[in-house]
Amino acid sequence: MISHRADIILLGADHNGVELKASLKAYLKSEGFRCVDLGPYEKTPSVDYNDYARQLGTIVQAKEGEWGILICGTGMGMSIVANKIPGVRAALVHNMETALKSREHNDTNVLCLGAWINDEAHNLELAKAWLEQRFGEFRHVRRVERIAPQPQRKIIFANGVFDILHSGHIQMLKFAKSLGEYLVVGLNSDRSARELKGSDRPINSEMDRKAVLESLKYVDEVLVFDEPTVSNLINELQPHIVVKGGEWTAEEVRRRDKIPPNIEVKVFPLVANYSSTLVIQHIKNQ
Repeated sequence: MISHRADIILLGADHNGVELKASLKAYLKSEGFRCVDLGPYEKTPSVDYNDYARQLGTIVQAKEGEWGILICGTGMGMSIVANKIPGVRAALVHNMETALKSREHNDTNVLCLGAWINDEAHNLELAKAWLEQRFGEFRHVRRVERIAPQPQRKIIFANGVFDILHSGHIQMLKFAKSLGEYLVVGLNSDRSARELKGSDRPINSEMDRKAVLESLKYVDEVLVFDEPTVSNLINELQPHIVVKGGEWTAEEVRRRDKIPPNIEVKVFPLVANYSSTLVIQHIKNQ
């Protein structure tokens, strides 16, 4: 059984992909997916691949979390049309390496197969591999987000102690701001910072840390919170996206901070050799 975040798989083809689409649909149903078959359902008459690629891509764009598979003779025409739709990342897949890497590195949400290029058995194997492969996150997150369409009035949320601001903080906040229109930063109070970091932290008071963050061009608002976790603030604010810096996956962050499923989670990987703790230790060693 495939463990996968997409419950619904959209299917579309032209006349050359009808037979492969039917086999793929049967396989997906056996794996527990709900399939929406956009057609066509017969090999004749011939149809234009553009229409089915555009319809499927538009649905993927509108309904985040739904993925699609498009099939034509080569897969090329389908991929060209689908990739013109903002929010669609369509992969033309003819071999196993591109099936896996297009998911791991590029977080593709539409698979394009060529009915002429590979036989049915091999195309089914490619589809299975693509569906099973998870997005690699970490260093790939910021690259994939640079493919995304321009943000439309989204509220982005990030949080932390931000005791001694360094380049890693700045890069994370810059990334967070690039995802939307309004960046809100949740700042640990002095009390909650001591609870997290120890009795000798923070070095700077919450008001000083707040003033520094508010001076950054990437930050629109800073909210101080006193709870040991940020869950209540996230639930109250209801941002579109939560951004965390760290070595966790998005699923781990969601579970730990109890982030509702309607809110996206993005993890910005830690910048090597940068941390407030390292800065403080370096100062003490001088």
